[in-house]
Amino acid sequence: MLRAAPRGILPWLTDHDSLTAAVRARCGELRVRVLRQGLGRVLPDEAPLVGVRPGARVWVREVALVADGVPWVWARSVARPGDLRNAWRDLAGLGNRSLGAALFADPRVGRGNLLARALDRRDPRGRVAGRYLLGAGAAVDAMGRGNCPFSALWGRRSLFCRGHGCILVTEVFAPAIPDRRA
Repeated sequence: MLRAAPRGILPWLTDHDSLTAAVRARCGELRVRVLRQGLGRVLPDEAPLVGVRPGARVWVREVALVADGVPWVWARSVARPGDLRNAWRDLAGLGNRSLGAALFADPRVGRGNLLARALDRRDPRGRVAGRYLLGAGAAVDAMGRGNCPFSALWGRRSLFCRGHGCILVTEVFAPAIPDRRA
């Protein structure tokens, strides 16, 4: 599956270190723009990973990592509400601070395997990420309805655990993100 990923995005998809730190190292100014935070519905493929029923209400945080004024990454984090009151209570009030920086700074946090794949317009994360990373009109073309040279956005996800609490983090990359190989 990863063989189909654009060569410039592949290093972003496979790096196990902090994405926030990697983006920060490649730009002059990094801002975390909170797009949504609060209770929402878990997606069917997320539910078993965070230990809830499909359609259950969970804590959802969606952000854009904006590097030098350009959105490079759209991210969605999902956790059980009870985990925010217990294992992750320090994360509930992050505001515009980076979740990744908080996770990687805590030695009690373990990270699961990375799963990378293409997200097309059938995936709700792909549709939402496309609006932020490409703009509304370009997102329609990029997601396979026009003459755009690519048909999907690429993303990855992994589970972060501390104690009995887990947070599922999905990160979707803008096609124009600078090549990590350079």
